[in-house]
Amino acid sequence: MNLGNLENGLILLVMGMGFVLTFLVILICSMGIMSKFVEYLNKIFPEAVEEVKTTVKKASSGVEDAIAVALAAIMAKRS
Repeated sequence: MNLGNLENGLILLVMGMGFVLTFLVILICSMGIMSKFVEYLNKIFPEAVEEVKTTVKKASSGVEDAIAVALAAIMAKRS
């Protein structure tokens, strides 16, 4: 095996890994900077919070009766 080819391969390996590492570091730093910028913009222009009106629906008496019957049947089965 030719040592020149091995040397060239190792050089390409180190250079490729270096480029990827550099790219990832730049990516992480830029994401952090953008995150801080968006937090700053949210302080200046806060989002409007919509109030959600909920209505509580009362169960009909028929449903309550059915639940009571089911619970009574379960209790009778256990005894």
